[in-house]
Amino acid sequence: MSNEIPTRRMAHYVAEIDEAGLGAVDAVRVSERKSNLWLDAWRDLRGRWMFWVSAVFVVLLIVVALFPGLFVQVSPHACELSNSNADPRAGHPLGFDFQGCDVYSRVINGTSTSLSVGIIVTIIIAVMGIVVGAFAGFFGGWVDSLLMRIGDMFFAIPYVLAAVVIMSMFLANRNILVISLAIGFFGWPSLARILRSEILRVRSSDFVMASEALGVSRIRTMFTHVLPNSIAPVIVVSTIGLAAAITAEATLSFLGVGLPGDVVSWGKDIADAQIRLRTDPMPLIYPSIALSLTVLSFIMLGETVRDALDPKARALR
Repeated sequence: MSNEIPTRRMAHYVAEIDEAGLGAVDAVRVSERKSNLWLDAWRDLRGRWMFWVSAVFVVLLIVVALFPGLFVQVSPHACELSNSNADPRAGHPLGFDFQGCDVYSRVINGTSTSLSVGIIVTIIIAVMGIVVGAFAGFFGGWVDSLLMRIGDMFFAIPYVLAAVVIMSMFLANRNILVISLAIGFFGWPSLARILRSEILRVRSSDFVMASEALGVSRIRTMFTHVLPNSIAPVIVVSTIGLAAAITAEATLSFLGVGLPGDVVSWGKDIADAQIRLRTDPMPLIYPSIALSLTVLSFIMLGETVRDALDPKARALR
């Protein structure tokens, strides 16, 4: 009898591979773009005509403010009474005002004054609003209560009225910086409130809690993680606030407590021309149109950027 143990052959069966199914699961969709707030906003903005119209006009304003010599060769201070209320002619397309000054030259050169005040005021408001709103929203507690009560006191004071009082105290030293400080010092509470509410939303995110769990200091977490993810509303509010600052400067100059007489300003030209509105309205109409278009362009730009950065608004469209 044989002692050999019979060997058993094992058969291995391999199921057919569903190439289509595995390909659908494992394939990396290169064309699929990663969701990003700013990229999504840009895709939305570039298809909106209102954004392009306002952006082009803002760029044109900046070019005019930086290089007025490209658009006019006549000094805004070259005034001759012999040209008082003279009609438009070659080299002077908008005519002259009652002092014999070239209206076109004053409108062009007034652009730099308005934009300078608007930008400086926006920077002041943004810095104060970001500091107050960030600390109030991130730390909460008594810090939040104290800063928000201070903001309420400033919010209760109309900033144009406060600027009138401040400028009345500095009539001998009026300049662009002084009027910008007077307007900006009372204009930050709204931005601080908006940023605070945004930081309260971001503060409860998982990445913030993870950062704190890793031992990162709260100050560093606030500036490196929370604030960058909360800055979008600040950009929108600052854009619209720049238009409000330009209007405030024109209002103060119109009331006689703004920039001095040797500084070209749309508000001052409007104030000077209103006296002769019935007899010669054109010197008032031209700076008014420039002021209105400038304010409107910044408001339109801010509104379109706000809609593009709002995920809920994009979802509804």
